Amino acid sequence: MTSTRVSLESSLNWLYQFFTSETFLYVTKRVLQALLTLLLASALSFFIMQLAPGDYVSSLEANPRISKERIDELRRQFGLDKSWLEQYILWIINILTKGDFGTSFSYNRSVASLLWERVPATLLMAVTSLVATWAIAIPLGIIAAVRQNQFIGKFLLVISYIGQGFPSFITALFLLFFAQITTPLFPVGGMTSIDHSDLTGFGKFLDVAWHLVLPTIALSVTSFAGLQRITRGELLDVLRQDYIQTARAKGLPENRVIYVHALRNAINPLITLLGFELAGLLSGAFITEFFFNWPGLGRLTLQALNNQDVPLAMASLMMGAVLLIIGNLIADLLLKVADPRIKLDSLN
Repeated sequence: MTSTRVSLESSLNWLYQFFTSETFLYVTKRVLQALLTLLLASALSFFIMQLAPGDYVSSLEANPRISKERIDELRRQFGLDKSWLEQYILWIINILTKGDFGTSFSYNRSVASLLWERVPATLLMAVTSLVATWAIAIPLGIIAAVRQNQFIGKFLLVISYIGQGFPSFITALFLLFFAQITTPLFPVGGMTSIDHSDLTGFGKFLDVAWHLVLPTIALSVTSFAGLQRITRGELLDVLRQDYIQTARAKGLPENRVIYVHALRNAINPLITLLGFELAGLLSGAFITEFFFNWPGLGRLTLQALNNQDVPLAMASLMMGAVLLIIGNLIADLLLKVADPRIKLDSLN
């Protein structure tokens, strides 16, 4: 009986500490702020789309085979006969009460099912690009800082300047041209090969990875160049600090000075940039998906906007906003993990 009581008190104490912890309160606060942000972003996006002339059904009016009565029927079916405000309020109510994002006009399918198919492809490209960018840019940034006066340091600095001067779409066009002249070394577009369904599990993995190479490079070039320069600059600032000179004077190995003392203090600004980096990758992914025919959220959003498919466009834009908010929240929490002295409230 006593042991059960002690166990219960221990569990209650843990729950109390968890729900009153700085991290939990900060995450709760950010989630509430995110809900307000999403509400305002959805309202702004909806009314901007409504400023475009016509609607989804308007494109059918030029077809002589479709009667005016049928067009009016479709407009009522899609709810386009209502005012902008009524359409938006009904859309919000359906989400809050039923979790229903509506039905796509173009695909005649649930919007949620379409997003469920496309979001993983976009996340796969963005995460792969993020990992590749950080895995290459950080070490090269360290080399560029440590050997700033040597040829390799100056060469890497020039490379970073050149990389930042190439937008994603220019890089994508160049890589498409490269794929065409080197075919069949790299696929020109798509996410899988024609015989993908006939491959083994490992074969399917290799097939997707093969198709992912060029889109990842196109998406990573600008981010890689910028991150390398920032790493170099932050590390150079830290290496000039007095405590680094003191560590060297004590005879500590140079590798320990750089990777333990200097890099640990230089990494905080880089973690802060992680959320912005994810935002840039997602916006760049939209462009990259278009050029490489990648079946992700970017292409779906572009098609929805072109077709004035309001439910699909709204849900796609909101999903992109959610991914950006999550990315920034993860960056803040990683910053807290990297440096426990940082107060989360000071990150607002």
